[in-house]
Amino acid sequence: MNHTPSAAPSLAPAPLERWLTGPRFASLPARDASLPAPALSFEFFPPRTEALEQQLWTCIQRLEPLAPRFVSVTYGAGGSTQARTHAIVTRILQETSLTPAAHLTCVNATRAEIDAVARAYWEAGVRHIVALRGDVPGGGDYVPQPDGYAYAADLVAGLKRIADFEISVAAYPEVHPTALSPEADLDNLKRKLDAGATRAITNYFFEAETYLRFLDRCLAAGITAPIVPGIMPVSNFAQAARFSAMCGASVPAWLGHLFEGLDEDHETRRMVAAVVAAEQVRVLQASGIDEFHFYTLNRSDLVYAIAHILGVRPGKAAHAPA
Repeated sequence: MNHTPSAAPSLAPAPLERWLTGPRFASLPARDASLPAPALSFEFFPPRTEALEQQLWTCIQRLEPLAPRFVSVTYGAGGSTQARTHAIVTRILQETSLTPAAHLTCVNATRAEIDAVARAYWEAGVRHIVALRGDVPGGGDYVPQPDGYAYAADLVAGLKRIADFEISVAAYPEVHPTALSPEADLDNLKRKLDAGATRAITNYFFEAETYLRFLDRCLAAGITAPIVPGIMPVSNFAQAARFSAMCGASVPAWLGHLFEGLDEDHETRRMVAAVVAAEQVRVLQASGIDEFHFYTLNRSDLVYAIAHILGVRPGKAAHAPA
């Protein structure tokens, strides 16, 4: 006697049924090639070894033809990389066509010391500062230096007294980890901008909606300065998860699922990273966002590819500087 196996119960509609009865999703619009490409900026960090130094300059040389609006160089916790940051910024200014922006923080420094660093940058020709409160070396609670700038808003005001710097500050779409509340965090952002900052650059995020909802909140609070989305292409998921736990960026479950099983497969991780970041920036671009700040982690490959997808090409001008 023949027995025909019974089909396993289906828990989800078949593809045709989903198509006939489910919601329709519009495709992302094709970018109008007649429009100027988005403006980009890139962030680098001071390397600790000679090999990593070479990687940094390879990255800078690869991205330079994309003519970013500026490139920033980070400052280690408590100013721990001050000399390296200054050296890289100065070399960028002297040896490339790029416009460098130097990070400055409030941690472990007096006003006089910070003012001296700012004046040295101005005298060297650096006109753009990324002003931050900064992190405490080794972690721990932040305590303002008694004779220093207490918070980033104070630093912005102090820099403006020294010279007419262009100043960028940080914004947190998912709220700074030490903020008392989302409202307090937004008030702090407004104080920094009111003190003289030109723009805010956001902490990275992985859901486009996170940034777009943050824009809504900024506008409702009367903030009209540019809020530039910070984008970090992820090829090392474990590393990104560690970073995110420290800086308050949520990591969606779907992102972990995409990288599952790829710990030893570097090439596939890079392909997944490019797809994820490209989808993110295309959604933002379709929503009218025309400026992006990339956390490069001193690697150019993913950033260059994503810039190409955004319509940025070597030798073609993007949006004029604000």
